Amino acid sequence: MGKVIFYHLTRNPLEVTAHMLLDRAYQTGWRVTVRGRDPAVLARLDDTLWLGNKGSFLPHGLAGGDHDADQPILLTQHQTCPNRPDCLMVIDMADITPEDADGLERMWVLFDGNETAALTHARSQWKAVTAAGMHAEYWSEDSGRWQMKAQSGK
Repeated sequence: MGKVIFYHLTRNPLEVTAHMLLDRAYQTGWRVTVRGRDPAVLARLDDTLWLGNKGSFLPHGLAGGDHDADQPILLTQHQTCPNRPDCLMVIDMADITPEDADGLERMWVLFDGNETAALTHARSQWKAVTAAGMHAEYWSEDSGRWQMKAQSGK
């Protein structure tokens, strides 16, 4: 079981941080499932990944196609992960359980630090993950660059 990393977004939009993490994962050879709640948020991320510059293209797809299992990066609203990911990225206050991290290298929780509901939701997720004894890290970009502010577990 890998670690769960919480990213408190305060400066860059979701698409920028998600692209950075997805690019690193792809370069490492990891498959990723991106779980969100709102189809519009997933569509916006999908557009960003398609419309990025040529050097930053990341092969991916929205769930519901014939080739979901083959996607290196799959964007979905569902709990299931048909692309057998090494990493799970959770956005848009999608739910997680400690069991979601079983067999994963990483689980990333990205949340908008400017939204009270997103902060509250991320705090409850942090409590659940740390209560389960999982290794968790909390990162913030308040200072203008990413810094780890807290960690818990293994």
